[in-house]
Amino acid sequence: MIGLLQRVSQASVTVDGAVVGAIDRGLLVLVGVQKHDDEARAERLLERLLGYRVFPDDAGRMNLSARDIGGGLLLVPQFTLAADTKKGTRASFTSAAPPADGERLFDHLVARARAAHEHVATGRFGADMQVSLTNEGPVTFWLET
Repeated sequence: MIGLLQRVSQASVTVDGAVVGAIDRGLLVLVGVQKHDDEARAERLLERLLGYRVFPDDAGRMNLSARDIGGGLLLVPQFTLAADTKKGTRASFTSAAPPADGERLFDHLVARARAAHEHVATGRFGADMQVSLTNEGPVTFWLET
């Protein structure tokens, strides 16, 4: 699984003019599911997301995680992260998981996140979403399991 995480002061997802997920300070994570992914990879990604140290401590060093600061976690499905862009001018999505598998694993990630962390919001799988965020830093990391 792929997680493109961004440290944010706020983020939200809107579908059909209605906000479906929003957080204040925390992590916005765009989630891509690939063909070879399974529940174990989803759980490993969640473990890394909640423990990844991207927030500053008192000395200004990135030593605190979303869990440490009680920050929000906004998970947004984005199959285009699994694109192959090595050649040509149009992406190939042959490495992306089929939609049913992608949705199942995204839902598994969300369920585990809600069981492990207090502030979890999501986008909507398969929807045309508008994502708004204020990236702090900017700080952005690509995590892959």
